[in-house]
Amino acid sequence: MINGAPDAGDTAWLLASTALVLLMTPGLAFFYGGMVRSKSVLNMMMMSLSAIAVVWLLWLAFGFSMVFGDNVFGGWIGNPLQYAGFEGLLGGVYTSAGGAVSIPLVGTVPALVFAAFQAGFAMVTVALISGAVADRMRFVPWVVFAALWSTLVYFPVAHWVFSLDGLTSEFGGWIANRLGAIDFAGGTAVEINAGVAGLVLALVVGKRRGWPRDPMRPHNLPAVMLGAGLLWFGWFGFNAGSSLAADGVAAVALVNTMGAGAVSMAAWLVVEKLRDGRATSFGAASGVVAGLVAITPSCAAVTPIGAAAIGVASGALCALAIGLKYRFGYDDSLDVVGVHLVGGIVGTLMIGLVASAEMPAGVDGLFYGGGLHQLWVQAIAVAAVFAYCAIVTTGIAFAIKAVMGVRADAQHEADGLDEHEHAESAYDFGVGHGGSNKPGLFGK
Repeated sequence: MINGAPDAGDTAWLLASTALVLLMTPGLAFFYGGMVRSKSVLNMMMMSLSAIAVVWLLWLAFGFSMVFGDNVFGGWIGNPLQYAGFEGLLGGVYTSAGGAVSIPLVGTVPALVFAAFQAGFAMVTVALISGAVADRMRFVPWVVFAALWSTLVYFPVAHWVFSLDGLTSEFGGWIANRLGAIDFAGGTAVEINAGVAGLVLALVVGKRRGWPRDPMRPHNLPAVMLGAGLLWFGWFGFNAGSSLAADGVAAVALVNTMGAGAVSMAAWLVVEKLRDGRATSFGAASGVVAGLVAITPSCAAVTPIGAAAIGVASGALCALAIGLKYRFGYDDSLDVVGVHLVGGIVGTLMIGLVASAEMPAGVDGLFYGGGLHQLWVQAIAVAAVFAYCAIVTTGIAFAIKAVMGVRADAQHEADGLDEHEHAESAYDFGVGHGGSNKPGLFGK
């Protein structure tokens, strides 16, 4: 990390991108909240929003340092003390009134802005997991899980994927630097990581009572579509902001993010129409998210045509994959596995097929004459993150289950978690009381 004067344009873009990425977690709260039954919508939204507080406290204390500090323990994590409390990201001359501006930089942007930007990634990753255990996991055990999972799973994996040599430390993570896998904005660290954790947690917590016998339909589809729209809006910061500059790389990432989401929505709807005889608003929202998930690792590696191919594959495969839970009997309430795990794998592996050396990543995939090497490298990254997350998440989930329990009481689950976990109700259907029958100032 060096000191210097930040570039105004790059800094402005990253400030905007940071706000967009933070918006994704409230957007996810609407997306997930609309999917559950009305009696547990607040609990679902609280599980998403609580990730902001939990992750920020850890990020400030040691999380940023674990992700972006110098390698320790054989490169498993970054040094948790190097930037603890944002040490080393502060100080310097901030205004020209004090002389030449010189503050800690990551590339051409202030290190503090970079730290806030990356915190948003951690927040939404943790929040994604909650959808797999909707309607049945108690809130306090969820918060404990979020803290432990962030520390033991997300921070190490994010170090492997996001910490580039020379960016904030001399030597960074092994997936990005030694293996050479391409993951521009988090197909492994965010999407596959969250998808695997959701699957494990769903298995440990157990099925919702009555699933799959009883219908458990989304209670508010407009909220689902609003959430999908906010996620898509925020995803432009998520992907294009990862360039850390207002440049051509950001432009490529932005266009591919637009295209993959749009094409994936169309592909999902085609599958629905052929399979079920109708295309649904729920499918449209889910299709958008599936495409955004898949383009996340590949947005700087593929052409817009490649992004469209990824959109077709992710939309169709994720639409089919959500049915796997009925075949194999795991209750992934809001399809975290079917959308984020499957979509993340599709997007990460397809880099090895449709990447083009004309794009910023500079790598040709198999279909562009690059052979099988990049596909093999991408597969290793997928397998490593999958295995590590599965093993450590299993340990965390069983430990919390043994110490404090994770499952809501049967009666509480039947009544709804909003009332018993938060003493609130999302919708007040009671009849109002009070008032007067007397004519008002302007009559009846």
